[in-house]
Amino acid sequence: MGRMPLESVRLTAVLPASADRIYAAWLDSAQHSRMTGGKASVDPNVGGEHSAWDGYIEGRILELEPGRRIVQSWRSSDFPLAAGDSRLEVHLLDVPGGCEVTIIHNEIPEGQGAQYESGWRKHYLDPMRKYFGKPKAKKKAAPKKPKKAAKKQAAKKKPATKKKAAKKKAKRRKR
Repeated sequence: MGRMPLESVRLTAVLPASADRIYAAWLDSAQHSRMTGGKASVDPNVGGEHSAWDGYIEGRILELEPGRRIVQSWRSSDFPLAAGDSRLEVHLLDVPGGCEVTIIHNEIPEGQGAQYESGWRKHYLDPMRKYFGKPKAKKKAAPKKPKKAAKKQAAKKKPATKKKAAKKKAKRRKR
């Protein structure tokens, strides 16, 4: 039986976080789940198993270079049964404005490359951009100061209202 023809995809994006932070999140089950929106499980050691997107993706960790590179065997439930695992490399490089993430996905079954290229953007890079950008978004969120100011103004108005009521009562007494 001959070997199945294979495809490769390569994507690069700059994300608003450090290489160390992205590396740690990729290898942490809870953070990986939050950053992608799909349930993930990761044993963060060479030889450890990983799964993502509620079991749609699974494989093993093949190589690790802390803060720089993650290499995994990778297959989805869409792979033909006869297909071997593909190879995923995630390269991380700190650059001005964040981390340049390069995803190199090799040995994809023929005809599925475009699907995975789109999937990496839609289900990883775009959600990761939002996930790692969240602290900045929180700082830009509507400040709580106006609420406090409104409470202070309301508090100031209440005594004024009580004073007016007291003056009205005093006028009534005089009559």
